[in-house]
Amino acid sequence: MKKENPLLEKHTLPPFNKIEVQHIEPAIDQLLDKNREQLRNLLENIKDYTWDNFFQKLDDMDDRLQQAWSPASHLHSVADNDELRKVYNNCITKLSSYSSEMGQNTSLFEAYETFKNSASFNELTKSQQKIINNALRDFRLSGIHLDKKSKKRYKEIQMKLSKLQTKFEENLLDATQAWKKLIIDKNKLSGIPESAIALAAETAKNAGKKGWLFTLEFPSYMPVMKYADDPSLRKEMYWAYVTRSSEIGPNAGKWDNTGVMYDIMKYRTMKAKLLGFKNYADYSLENKMAKDSDEVMDFLNNLTDRTKKYAKSEFEELKKFVSESTNADHIEASDIVYYSEKLRQKKFSISQEELRRYFPIDRVINGLFEITKKLYGVNIKKRNGIQVWHNDVNFYDIFDHKGKIKGSFYLDLFSRQHKRGGAWMDECVIRRKINSTIQNPVAYLTCNFTPPISNKPTLLTHDEVITLFHEFGHGLHHMMTNINYSGVSGINGVPWDAVELPSQFMENFCWEKEALDLFAQDFETRETISNDLLKKMTRARSFQAAMQMVRQLEFAIFDFRLHLEFASKKELNIQKLLDDVRKCIAVTETPEFNRFQLSFSHIFAGGYAAGYYSYKWAEVLSSDAFSKFEEKGIFDKITGKEFLQAILEKGGSCEPMEMFIEFRGREPSIEPLLKHTGIVI
Repeated sequence: MKKENPLLEKHTLPPFNKIEVQHIEPAIDQLLDKNREQLRNLLENIKDYTWDNFFQKLDDMDDRLQQAWSPASHLHSVADNDELRKVYNNCITKLSSYSSEMGQNTSLFEAYETFKNSASFNELTKSQQKIINNALRDFRLSGIHLDKKSKKRYKEIQMKLSKLQTKFEENLLDATQAWKKLIIDKNKLSGIPESAIALAAETAKNAGKKGWLFTLEFPSYMPVMKYADDPSLRKEMYWAYVTRSSEIGPNAGKWDNTGVMYDIMKYRTMKAKLLGFKNYADYSLENKMAKDSDEVMDFLNNLTDRTKKYAKSEFEELKKFVSESTNADHIEASDIVYYSEKLRQKKFSISQEELRRYFPIDRVINGLFEITKKLYGVNIKKRNGIQVWHNDVNFYDIFDHKGKIKGSFYLDLFSRQHKRGGAWMDECVIRRKINSTIQNPVAYLTCNFTPPISNKPTLLTHDEVITLFHEFGHGLHHMMTNINYSGVSGINGVPWDAVELPSQFMENFCWEKEALDLFAQDFETRETISNDLLKKMTRARSFQAAMQMVRQLEFAIFDFRLHLEFASKKELNIQKLLDDVRKCIAVTETPEFNRFQLSFSHIFAGGYAAGYYSYKWAEVLSSDAFSKFEEKGIFDKITGKEFLQAILEKGGSCEPMEMFIEFRGREPSIEPLLKHTGIVI
């Protein structure tokens, strides 16, 4: 009897308890074959195209494939192993090939073009029209107009890029998790917070060792860099961290991303030129808000000009502090975070570790839900009995004011082995209309916070609270949509340089007394954050804000220039380009051994290639959007409803500038961003 495949069965939610690695590839193979056959039948048998008889059927095909691939892809990110990795890579190749095939199907393109030029197109909703227009743009970006030989080349390039980008991420994960530092002498732990020491003890115990085991996972790495009094320990961990997946460092050459990075750039450039663009940067802007490369570079250079002098001043202050504290006339890169934290504590008598006691994780989550209720009139409740991939994962439903489910999400908050670092939101199920029913959206919300230790309450830093609110903002963008067509539902169809607006918008509530009082309470005394403490937090918020700004601008300008210039220079030295960007922008010195670019997964493995500027671009939008709440009241129901209706509910159905102007009444201003970061104008 043939064994059933859970990925091919109809489920409201992925059956994670039943999914095994051996299910994944056969399911993808079968669905791809089925989709190809169905498309052939549609193209052969339908002559008079309508939304229902053709385009809705295509959407059904895409959704069926997405719902099988989504849990498999997610498991690769949160529960990786060698067997899963092999299957994932096999499937990525097949999916890339299928995507290119669809994008270069002349008959399919002609069906879209015929429909666009028919009278029926004008009868569609704005959302449906946007999907057709986006599809025609994507056909062009998939090489629909290329000759047969060039189409084949495009397909090969796409498959190569899919493999390379996955390899980059896997190398980084392996390099990060390979390095460990066992400490036996407790004196070496001087200055490190108890929470980080407890985590290191637990990590050592789980590894069958005595002492304290530190890793390059962020909850382990950052407390050492920020608080460890031993400069040699900081230096050793910094060196290991910034040389990950490179030709040097403790695992020199083992997971080296250098060749992978150059190959990614080579194939991206080939792809862009094959499609008629000068470079990959120009290609990437085809589906972004920014009109052209000059607009992006002008935006980044303007921000640099307005912040660099303040960043220099902040660094001079830090150098003076170090000189007075140690008599040293130079500050090592591995010491910047440590002395910055010392200076912050001296100036504001406040530290992230001291603030932890106000942020027990359960209260933070409940407070986040209460804030969402006040803004948008929804209730969020935990649902038990849902199949998950790890015991730490919880599942929640969002109910509208009538008590109907609006959307749902998985919450996976803690770092662990075989889980990709960082924080992200991803789609599990996309909202769409099926006949007369609505398929509600479901999200994956993933972070990498310090895991619970020995039944002690899990306390977050304020920075971690901000991260949680950020990712939940992405989740709300996905789940609060009212659009019934998956191509522009939630985050789909949203230009990449606008997609960070809802996430960065949510961060602002982490700084407002009215919002903090809903969840920020001392885990022992239940005291809320006092006005005096909040003043310190607010003043400390702008501490080294310009230094942080120019660091982000360094990343953004490096990313954009790399994708702009790689095409025009015969042999671009990426390290030299990064060094050049740093000379122009950075106010701190970066050691020669730093190989940051080889762990820059946002642009080499994620979706931010020639788009890292999006964080700053969208931050202008989000700061200006929040300034309206500052004017009207942060929980003003009318303003909350306006943001919901103008931004969150519309997904990708309208152009972002239209939506922003609808909400704000004008085009965005850069001034609120500079004000929120405390940078003097």
